[in-house]
Order: sequence, then structure tokens, then C-alpha cells
Amino acid sequence: CKFFSLTETPEDYTIIVDEEGFLGDGRGSPCLSDKPLCSPSVSAELPSSEHLSVADATWLALNVVSGGGGFSGSQPIGVTKIAKSVIAPLADQNISVFMLSTYQTDFILVRERDLPFVMHTLAAEFTILRVVNGETVAADDLGITNGFVKPKLVQRPVIHPLSSPSNMFCVTSLDPDTLPTVATLLMDVMFYSNGVKDSVVGNEDSGHIRFFSFSLIEGYISLVMDVQTQQRFPNNLLFTSASGELWKMVRIGGQPLGFDECGIVAQISEPLAAADIPAYYISTFKFDHALVPEENINGVVNALQVSQAEKH
Repeated sequence: CKFFSLTETPEDYTIIVDEEGFLGDGRGSPCLSDKPLCSPSVSAELPSSEHLSVADATWLALNVVSGGGGFSGSQPIGVTKIAKSVIAPLADQNISVFMLSTYQTDFILVRERDLPFVMHTLAAEFTILRVVNGETVAADDLGITNGFVKPKLVQRPVIHPLSSPSNMFCVTSLDPDTLPTVATLLMDVMFYSNGVKDSVVGNEDSGHIRFFSFSLIEGYISLVMDVQTQQRFPNNLLFTSASGELWKMVRIGGQPLGFDECGIVAQISEPLAAADIPAYYISTFKFDHALVPEENINGVVNALQVSQAEKH
């Protein structure tokens, strides 16, 4: 498995895993689910359960980098830096996206069936490459232009409510070689720490929410956790920025957002880009989450509310 991400929210767990990880067959196309995940063609592999929801499509992970190379060899751009060049154009073309920011880079997940529209929208500004069997190749020879019809521009979606939990968060990484030493702690944090959460930071009524994200992608580990959870890890084990920056969260959605609506990420990233405020963005099965520098949170909330008011 080369692409795995698990995010816990108060509502559920969201898991993204490639088909190689799910099936063990080496196909490697990322899919999307809030539990062990699959594409429609392999849905029969999953036991029927009322507690399991699976997205109805296979998704492809786009990674925008400078230098035109692979994920490990190029510099990440950042979600607010691609708001105008990637996020907004896809929203205007009625293409739904699912964002996953990590310590190292940002991934934009799009439905596999939308790939022709994605390529048509972005080809004028970007060189589009695809990783096939570990090799980076040009994506313009995939035979996707036959019968292509340019989608019509669509009006942006409804505006969703925003909230900001009181937690402060850390965006960190971990040397994969040290993973065995904290495996038990990670399992406890991810699956068994509800009681600890209540005793340490209070419950959600006090303004805190439960949020933890772990990603292991192409050998790189990324973790997003609140400062109370970070304190449970041994000193000097987690990588952070030199400034030790803390982040506050803006949570998007008053009810489950679903996967069909377009422009939700643009609703947040465009005003942040205009204000030159960096952000991590993590979509989950039901809601979206943006992390911004702690000192910017009041300005961010105000800017987003102003932006929303202008759209009404």
C-alpha cells in the first residue's frame, strides 16, 4: 500500500487507501471511504454493514509540484497557492474535488471518470504527468479525448456554515524508522483515546473537537493532532517547522457535505489566497477542515464571513 490516510472526527473515521492496499493486486488507484475502502467493481469484497459507507467511485490523486518531477523530488505548492490556478477552475467546470493536505504536500483527489474534464481544464497551465508502475509518464496519451465534450460553466454552490473549535493543532511528521516504537501509542490515539480526551481537554461542548489525521504516502508520514495529543508523544520524536507554529481549525458544513457538490474547497481557499494566508485542507467523508496559523484565525473567520456575505 503506497497511499493510506486515516482521519478521525467526532462523526466517524475517513479512510483513503489505494486499491493495492485494499485488494493486494497492485493496481494502485486511490479510492475514498469512511471505513475500509473500495471501488464499485470490488464492493462485493466488503461485508454488508449499516455502519459502513463507501464512496461510489474510484478517485485519482493529483499532486501539484514545482519542477515537474515526482512527489518526492519536487517542492510542494500549497493549497492557497493553487486556489486560482487549480481549485477555482475545477469548481467552475463542475468537477468535485476531495482535498488532503499533509506535512509534505497537498493532494487533490478527483473521480477517475472526471479525468478528461480535469485534463482539459488544467492542460493550458500545467504539464500533466501520471505515475504508472513507478514511472512518471506524460498523461496526454491516455486516449481520453475521443468524444470529449467541454462541460458548461456552472454557478458556484450554496454557502456552508463555518465553525472554529477551540483546539490548537500541530502539523507534524515522523521518521518511518521510528514508527515501530510508537505503534502502540498511535493505535491508542487513533482508536482508544476517547476517555483520555474527555479527562484532558474536556468534551465537545467546551469547544474542543476530536480530530486526528495520520497519512502514510509513498513512505512519508504526516500527522495532524491537537497539542494535548502531541504531548503524549516522546520529546524530539515528531518533526515540526522551525517556528513550532500552531494552527487553528475552520470547520466547513452544518450537515454532511456529500461528494457531488462542487466548489466547497474554492469557497475557503480563494479568500485565504487573496489574503496570502497559508492553509492545510483536509476533507473527510462528511465535513471539510481548513487549518490556518493560530495568529490569523480571527482575520480568517472574518474574511470568510465577508466573502460568504458577498455571495448571498
